[in-house]
Amino acid sequence: MADRRAGGVGRAGRVALGLLVPVVLLAVWWGATSAGLVPPYQLPGPVAVWDAAVDLVQRGQLWHHVAISTQRVLVGFALGAAAGLAVGSLVGLSKLGDLLLAPTLGAIRAVPSLAWVPLLILWLKIGEESKITLIAIGAFFPVYTTIAAALRHVDPHLVEAGRAFGLRGLRLLTTVQLPAVLPSLVAGLRLALAQSWLFLVAAELIASSMGLGFLLNDSQQNGRVDRILLAIVLLAVLGKLTDALIGLAERRLLRRWT
Repeated sequence: MADRRAGGVGRAGRVALGLLVPVVLLAVWWGATSAGLVPPYQLPGPVAVWDAAVDLVQRGQLWHHVAISTQRVLVGFALGAAAGLAVGSLVGLSKLGDLLLAPTLGAIRAVPSLAWVPLLILWLKIGEESKITLIAIGAFFPVYTTIAAALRHVDPHLVEAGRAFGLRGLRLLTTVQLPAVLPSLVAGLRLALAQSWLFLVAAELIASSMGLGFLLNDSQQNGRVDRILLAIVLLAVLGKLTDALIGLAERRLLRRWT
């Protein structure tokens, strides 16, 4: 199936095509900075960014930044996605739940991430709870939105067939309805994971002393553009790696549910 989607290109070919644009961008970046087209204080070259990474590794700091940010994202994503799945299922399958919850959640969804920061500091102080809660808020809405919309359009004949086999409630949801909306579920999870990385930066503005969001903020205050670019590259790489994990889970679910 994967080969058909890629037009018959094998796994190695897909990897090579996926790496083509990053390699071109890296070459353009290196060429522009080497030729002096952009001043180093605005855009350091790839070598300077690499040197900044090596310096942080030698100081024993880089992997701590990466590990703590990854942990925050994964915990917040898991909590937010689970809540989004539960509430989205309720809203998507219950007319009363839709009428009661959808208008309020639609309004809350429009609140910017930074608007939550002072309130979470007031309620949860400056510990891990406030940071993870903010990330969970970011992960909640993509899953909630996609699941609620998808479950409203499940083929009623599938539902009736499930009920004919004695399936009700949670068993009907997990056995018939969620497998029927698997593409929407995976799309929602991927959006939620990307949103979790976006909310991480806002979360680590909450009196954080470690993490990639802290590294961004601290580097900006100290004029370390090389470290800013390093943090951005690391966020992009980590975001892609965690998205790939969702892809692996999708393939396993497809084998199980199809």
